[in-house]
Amino acid sequence: MALAAIALVACKPGGNNSDEPREELPDWYYTGGTLGTTTNTSSMAFRQPTPATEAAGMGALFAQGDQIAEKEFVTNESGRQHGLGPVYVRSSCQHCHPNYSHGTSVPEGTYNASKIGNGTLLVVIDPETQNYVTWLAGMPQLFGAAPFKAPLDPNQITVTWKTAVDEHGNQFPDGETYELRYPEVKMPNTAVYVYNQGYRDEKGLLESEGYEVKLENTIGVYGSGLLDAISDEDLIAQYKKEGNDKLPNGEPKLKNGLNPAFWDGTGLPVATAYYGSSVNNPTTKWGPKRFTYALTRGPLQDGAGANAIWNITNVTRSDRRKHYLDLNGTIYATCASKDPEVQEKFGTEEEIYNYLTSTTLPAEMTDEEFTQVMIWHRGLAVPAARNVNDPKVLKGKELFTQIGCDYCHRPTWTTGEDEIRDPNGFFAAGDGKLPRHPKQKIWPYTDMIQHKLCMVNDIRTGWCRTTPLWGRGLHKKATGDAYEARMHDTRARNVIEAIMWHGYSTESDAYWPTQQFYNLQKEDRDAIVAFINAI
Repeated sequence: MALAAIALVACKPGGNNSDEPREELPDWYYTGGTLGTTTNTSSMAFRQPTPATEAAGMGALFAQGDQIAEKEFVTNESGRQHGLGPVYVRSSCQHCHPNYSHGTSVPEGTYNASKIGNGTLLVVIDPETQNYVTWLAGMPQLFGAAPFKAPLDPNQITVTWKTAVDEHGNQFPDGETYELRYPEVKMPNTAVYVYNQGYRDEKGLLESEGYEVKLENTIGVYGSGLLDAISDEDLIAQYKKEGNDKLPNGEPKLKNGLNPAFWDGTGLPVATAYYGSSVNNPTTKWGPKRFTYALTRGPLQDGAGANAIWNITNVTRSDRRKHYLDLNGTIYATCASKDPEVQEKFGTEEEIYNYLTSTTLPAEMTDEEFTQVMIWHRGLAVPAARNVNDPKVLKGKELFTQIGCDYCHRPTWTTGEDEIRDPNGFFAAGDGKLPRHPKQKIWPYTDMIQHKLCMVNDIRTGWCRTTPLWGRGLHKKATGDAYEARMHDTRARNVIEAIMWHGYSTESDAYWPTQQFYNLQKEDRDAIVAFINAI
């Protein structure tokens, strides 16, 4: 109770000793509950600690974790933030998550991987199977620490924005127009290091047949600890609800159903899937996955951030004493070990290969530093909703529910006991090392489940987890981006474009809500936009 009281005071506009009149605030103002909401709505809104983190005496550790996430890692063999490489995706969290927001919009032209804010990853897949190619990592590295060379040369990769036209001709009934665009990525074979070293797969790495390249933008890291605090039982209940929901005619409510990788169609979710183990803790763990578009990760302690601080930078730690290379595991190592220029600076073919494939490398990040990173990651607050008493916003909130947007963008959850779960065995429930946010009513606007929108040049597999909407209206302020960078590949530059992409195809799970939006009067459409930008 004391903790909740501290948090409530911290979230009240005007502060504890202010004589200013206090506006009556609805519960949805507190997007992260009283333990997880910050009233800071400046450009630094996504960088604030939750009241629970500070109340637990972890404010200084949070700040240290923030410094690690903000600053670049270096290729030094010792000193602060050393160990970058031998190959890496980016050199800091800030590169992909500017001010811890989503990545910024991708401009047309050469893919600029060095630009801070370009958090959009290159997704290289076999178009027939939709699987990642095995000769690159799932998140392909774009840089190499000498003498090693980058698996991909981003300077040879180009992005072109194409125009799409929907069944309405990109025009509302009242004459207002909108644009729909999508990216096309070109990557010649010569951009691929292993190709230049003579490697060929069964398809010969032919650009027109062997692989396809897509963009996939990073999402904001704020509020991840609150999503992790949702109980497995409540997530499973959501799967059961959506998996069994029917229309009045008896057909499934969702046109595409649920992803069979997570739902078996009988009432029991396959979402209770294996989500990780390690040499520290080989016991099989089960529970619904909740992080990344593809739902590849379970609890936050084994989630995207805990993984990224290792595989984005290739900085080893005690539970990850190996390098993140291609999915095959040996293709890059074999090619690099035979490269005369690498041999000249590093050593023999055997020494190079053994170094790149070793699973017993020294830890470059200390356990203390990793703990600080995870206190920061789990302790990032969500900015409070804005303009919550504005009649236009309130009208938009009502219409958002009326037309059915709230089915996938479920407004609210209540967190569970928030016991720490880590299949890697690094953290343990009850060890008191990480901040917790139990029993909070939060407003992320996501059902945490994948759906299909069936867009042109769609996300890999077509299945995409519903992205939380909280805080998205502050993206431009936090990043300086010219656009709002919505959707998985930044194709939508504003809310209108994002909504209309949801209904581009009649096969989309969101087709009918989008048609409801399309037929609204302009003032009602604007109200929904105002609401989405307010939350």
